[in-house]
Amino acid sequence: MGQTMVEKILARGAGREKLEPGEIINTPIDLCLGNDITAPVAINEFGKMGAEEVFDTRRVVLVPDHFTPCKDIAAAKQVQIMREFAREKRIENYFEIGRMGVEHALIPEKGLALPGDIIIGADSHTCTYGALGAFATGVGSTDLAAAMALGEVWFKVPSTIKFEYHGKLKPWVTGKDLILYTIGKIGVDGALYRAMEFGGPVISQLTLEGRLTMANMAIEAGAKCGYMEPDQKTLEYVSSRASREYTPVYSDQGAAYEDVHQIEVNELDPQIAFPHLPSNVRPVGEAGNISIDQVIIGSCTNGRLEDLREAARVLKKRQGHPSVRLIIIPATQEVYSRAISEGLMDIFISAGAAVSTPTCGPCLGGHMGILAPGEKALATTNRNFIGRMGDPQSQVYLSSPAVAAASAITGYITHPEEVVQ
Repeated sequence: MGQTMVEKILARGAGREKLEPGEIINTPIDLCLGNDITAPVAINEFGKMGAEEVFDTRRVVLVPDHFTPCKDIAAAKQVQIMREFAREKRIENYFEIGRMGVEHALIPEKGLALPGDIIIGADSHTCTYGALGAFATGVGSTDLAAAMALGEVWFKVPSTIKFEYHGKLKPWVTGKDLILYTIGKIGVDGALYRAMEFGGPVISQLTLEGRLTMANMAIEAGAKCGYMEPDQKTLEYVSSRASREYTPVYSDQGAAYEDVHQIEVNELDPQIAFPHLPSNVRPVGEAGNISIDQVIIGSCTNGRLEDLREAARVLKKRQGHPSVRLIIIPATQEVYSRAISEGLMDIFISAGAAVSTPTCGPCLGGHMGILAPGEKALATTNRNFIGRMGDPQSQVYLSSPAVAAASAITGYITHPEEVVQ
C-alpha cells in the first residue's frame, strides 16, 4: 500500500521507510515560528528548561504581528521579550515592526517555508504552508520552546482525507469559497486530527494565493494540516525565494486515504460563513438583506496582493456606503508597496477606506477595528466565533475579498455581480 505526502514527509524525518496513521514519532524540524502572543510564553519556558542556545539561528522565526504596531504597554512588553531574545540568541529571522507582515503571508513570501519541509508554529494557522507541499501544523508554546532548543518534535501520524474538486469555477468564486464550502460540508470537526489533501483539476487552476487561503483554513475543519502536492506553479513560486535546498514529496498512486470527497464546483456561488462558526455556510444569494457596520479585507487568509486586486476591481470608481467602516490591511510590507505601485491604494482611499500597515489586528479582536455590542462585520478573515472581533454580542460573517468589497459599497451582504456589471 502506498503512502500519502504527509506520511512520506514524516517518515523521511523520522528515518523510517514507512509510517502508519496513529504511530507516535520524533522527527527533526525544518522551521519553527512564534508571534507576539505565543513566543513570549515559549521564551519563558525555554529559560526554565535551562536551554542556552536555539538549535539553529536560521530556522527559528519570530514575527510580531498580532497586536502590532503595539497597541498598548502590554503589547509593547510582549514584543520587547521577542526582540531581546532574538538579539541575544542571534536569530536571523526576527522581523521587526516596519519590516514584518502577517506571519503566514510573510514566511512564504520570504522563501522560508519550502516543499517537503516539516514546520511547526505556535499559531494554529501554521497549516498555511501545506499549500507549498510542506507538512505544517500548529503547536502550543511549550512545544515551541522544546523545538527551539532541540530542533525536533513529536507527532502522532495523521490519517488523510482527500478532497478532489472538478468542474469550472464561476466568476467571483475563489479559493476562499472552496474552503468555506468544504468546511460547511464536513463541519468544524469533520477532519479532526486528519490531514486534508486538496487536489483535482480545479486546484491545479488555482493561483498560489488561492491555495494558501485553502490550506490556511484547514484548521477550521479541525485538521492537523491541509496541503496540496507541489506542482509547477508551486516550484516556480519557491524557486526564486528559497535560500536553502528542498525536496518535493508526492503522494503515491496507491496511497491509502481514510475517505475521498469528490466535489463539483460548476454551480458553486460565493459563500458566506454566518455567525458563529466557519461551518455555518450558505451561498451569498441566501444571505438576505443583512446590513453590516464594518468590512475587513486582510489577514493571513486574504491579505495578499491577489486579494487586494480583487477588492480594488470592485471598489474602483465607487464609494463605500456611508454607514460602513471599510478597513483594508495588506498582509506584508511587500504587498503594501506593490499595492501602492499598482494604484490600488488610491482606489481604496477614494472609496473611503482606512488602510493599515500590516497587522493581524482586528482578526482576533486585537485592535484596528474592534466591534461594539450588536455590530455586524463582514471579514475576509478565518474565524467568526463569539467575541472573535470584539464584544460578545457582535457578529462576524466571513467571505472572499470581492464579496466583502461589494458589501462595503451597498451596506449589506452582496454578490459582486450586483455591483460590477
